[in-house]
This record gives sequence, C-alpha cells and structure tokens, in this order.
Amino acid sequence: MPVILVERESPQITVLTLNRPERRNALTLELLTELCAVINVASQQREQRVLILRGAGAAFCTGLDLKEAADTTKVHATAEMVANTLVAISQTRLVTIAAVHGAAVAGGAGIMSACDFVVAAERSKIGYPEVRRGLVAGLVMTFLRRQVGERNMRELLFSGELIDVARAKEIGLVNRVVAPDDVINEAKRFAASVLHGAPGALAQTKRLVEELRWHSVKEDIDLALKYHMEAREADEAREGIAAFNEKRNPNWVKS
Repeated sequence: MPVILVERESPQITVLTLNRPERRNALTLELLTELCAVINVASQQREQRVLILRGAGAAFCTGLDLKEAADTTKVHATAEMVANTLVAISQTRLVTIAAVHGAAVAGGAGIMSACDFVVAAERSKIGYPEVRRGLVAGLVMTFLRRQVGERNMRELLFSGELIDVARAKEIGLVNRVVAPDDVINEAKRFAASVLHGAPGALAQTKRLVEELRWHSVKEDIDLALKYHMEAREADEAREGIAAFNEKRNPNWVKS
C-alpha cells in the first residue's frame, strides 16, 4: 500500500494524502522520503501551482513513528529526513495548504506549520509534546516563532500540552476552522482563490516573504537539527520513547 497518495485535483492542484491510517499517519523514513519526492516532482511541473496536504483515517499526522524512532541505527536518517521534508514544504514555489483533522501532533504539527495556509476541523487537537518524550522540537521552532510569537511558542513547547483549534486560530497557528466534513472543500476553495493570482507574481510574493526574514528557514533548520540530534542521542530520549511505546510514565533522572 502506498504511504503517499497523489491525486490531481486539476492540472494546477495536487492533493497529497499521508496514507498510514492504521498508525495515525505517523512519520517513517519511507513516508518522509516519498513525501519529499512527490513535492519535488510537483514543484518541477510547470503547470502546478498548489499542493494540498491531508491525512487518511482518523488524524492528519501524529508525528514520528516512535516504534521506528526506538531504532538507534535510524536516528540520523530520520532526523535529516524530517528536516528535508520541512524545507521542501516551506521552500517549494507552490502554495501549500494543510487540511487538518483529528490531530496534528509533534512532527505532524511541524508539517502543518511549514505550510502556507492551514484549514482545520473543529475538535481537532494540535501540539508539540516532544519534551514529554525527552526530545527537542527544534525543527518546528522557526515556523512557530514567525507564526505565533515567542510567548505562545514558549507555552506550546514548554508545557507539551495539546490545544484545540479555537486556541490555535487565536494565536495564529491556523487560518480557518470549519466543520469536519468541510475541511477538504475549504482547502480547495482557498486553492481556487490562489489560482486567480498571476503565477509569477505569487511565486515572487512567496519568495519575498522568505527573504524578509532575518534568517532563512534553511539556516534555522540547520541550527535546529544540531539541537534535535543532541536530544535524540541522549538518555532522556531513549527513556521517553521507551515509556511511550510501553504505555507508562517516563522515569526522568535529574541531571
């Protein structure tokens, strides 16, 4: 079964579906590699202008597959592919839309945050619980700092609590909140609105938004990857991931 479903909504719009519903679309090396590949292919197709990302099943995406993450031989490859995926989503010339339902958590919330526009279903939950797994949500910080401001970023990252979409919209993490049955239709409505703009002008507008930042997303993610890897290779991450997989509370040892 393909881990990414690709559907051409029109010659200009592609819908990408994360397709691991049995694992709530948890991110694996295979899924991340395939997602990067299809984004790059779509970006190279001249007629393409919009990408819509969504998840199959009960949730958009619940972050790293912590069963795979427990394999220490894959730590570097997984971290680098998460970084590559966030860069691919944020740096593509295409306008990217996240159609979120159920939950967007950890790396899944990172994918959502890397998109240009987010429409979320009512009753969905969003959050960055990495510290509760002994991890550092470094790769998403560049997006959070720009979108929600430092106070809200600290609240999200330090507490690790999931928030509802009303709060997410209030702080600027999502653009629109709609009924669950209307999420993909709202994403397509926004895509249709985008298509009224001139292709070159839209691409230049997106590029200028990036250039106006103090640091590029790529520079921020390169720095964040260093911190992410230090955490991934530490005892806290091993304990946090093991506790999650064993469905118990982690036993944090004071340093």
